[in-house]
Amino acid sequence: MGDMAGPGRRGVLAFGAVVVLAACTSTAKSADGAKVRTDLEPLERRFAALGALSGAHWLGTALGTDSRMSVPGPTDVRVVGTAQLRAGAVAAIMGAPQRSFQSETPRQLPGELAEFMPKGARWVRSDSFDSEMTGGTYPGAFYLDPGTDTVYFDTTNPSVSASSGP
Repeated sequence: MGDMAGPGRRGVLAFGAVVVLAACTSTAKSADGAKVRTDLEPLERRFAALGALSGAHWLGTALGTDSRMSVPGPTDVRVVGTAQLRAGAVAAIMGAPQRSFQSETPRQLPGELAEFMPKGARWVRSDSFDSEMTGGTYPGAFYLDPGTDTVYFDTTNPSVSASSGP
C-alpha cells in the first residue's frame, strides 16, 4: 500500500503545482492595468512637500506576502508611481544647494507603469532630498525630471506627513 500512495501523492502534488501556476498566471494577466491608481489624495497626504500633484499613475502593492506564514503580521506596502508637479516645481526643488542632485535612472519599474513614464526623461535623484521626503521614517527614492516636472517615487510604507494633519 505504501508503494501505491507514493506515486499517487506525487501525481497529485504535481497536478496541484500546475493548477497553482496557471491560477497565478491568469490572475497576473487580468490584473495588468487594473491595479494602476490615479487618485491624488493618498499621494498628496504622504508627499506633501511636493505640493499639488496631477496626472498620477501609481501602484500600492503588498510586499513579502507568503501564504505559508502561520502567524499574521504587518505587511509592507510598496507605493510606486509617477505624478506631475506644478510647472517649475522640479527646478525649485533642485535649486536648494544642500540637495546635490545627480543623474540616475529609476530601477525596478513595474511593467504596469511603463506606459506612464515620460518619454526621454532625464531623471535626477538626491539622497538628501530622499531623506527630507521620508523624514527618515521609511525607505524611499524620489526621481525628478526637470523637463516634464514629473516625479517618479518608489517607497515602502510611506507615512502621512506630520504637517498634513490626521
